[in-house]
Amino acid sequence: MEKPVYHISVLLQECIDALQIMPDGNYVDLTFGGGGHSSEILKRLDTGKLFAFDQDEDAYNNVPENDRLVFVPHNFRFLKRFLQYHDAIPVQGILADLGISSYQIDAGHKGFSTRFEGPMDMRMNQEASLKASDILHDYSEEALVQVFSQYGEVRNSKTLAAAIVSARNSGLRFENTSAFISFLEPLKMGANPQKYYAQVFQALRIEVNDELNALKEMLMQSCEVLEEGGILAVITFHSLEDRLVKNFLKTGSFDATPETDEFGRRKKSFSLLHKKPIEASAKELKLNPRSRSAKLRVAQKLG
Repeated sequence: MEKPVYHISVLLQECIDALQIMPDGNYVDLTFGGGGHSSEILKRLDTGKLFAFDQDEDAYNNVPENDRLVFVPHNFRFLKRFLQYHDAIPVQGILADLGISSYQIDAGHKGFSTRFEGPMDMRMNQEASLKASDILHDYSEEALVQVFSQYGEVRNSKTLAAAIVSARNSGLRFENTSAFISFLEPLKMGANPQKYYAQVFQALRIEVNDELNALKEMLMQSCEVLEEGGILAVITFHSLEDRLVKNFLKTGSFDATPETDEFGRRKKSFSLLHKKPIEASAKELKLNPRSRSAKLRVAQKLG
């Protein structure tokens, strides 16, 4: 059986151009995955170093032997801690591709896909304790409503949460993706069932991996580890991520309310280099349809 392609790097050339790579600089790829972005960064380094993060143990299989690469098998919310450990602060550029990899979707074994059979797991880090099935079996109805409405923007989140609680009270277990999809089928809304299933799965995945809080921590730490004039490039794939990134880079806060100091002066760490996010070209969309929802925002660290 042919091994699935781990991932096709999205907006590859656009990211490389945005980072303005210097051969002697230190750079960070916060989501190593299949190593596509990292590979292109390494080609442009001479005496510089690349620090690549990824909490998914499967990503380690893609790490090349290269003395300019330091692989960190941890969540990017620990960005500052590990750069301090390697005495690598400040860095000249940081890249984060927030999408889950094609491999993780297509392999099915972690339960990310609505199309392939797998356990209701969804842990990026297999050492973490919370699984998607735990949420479905143990969360209160109110907590389920919050997860589905906040992280998946599921329109019938209250109906869905009530149905889950009723089903589990009657002894139903949600252990695999096919059984859960069958359960969702009569509850789906809209003309596109796959979109509804994707929203529900997205909500569970974000909760399992604490993705939005990890993103906030990473963005705040990026201010501390980037040198003045350094570049932060972030690719988002859904509105929740993009809103946080856009607000933070634009105003210094996550809710679009500008942060101010004790004198009322506006605190801002970054300057956006493009008013609108960079999106995939028609050529890339044809080669990789999954790039359709990708948005690249690029900002420069202020002094």
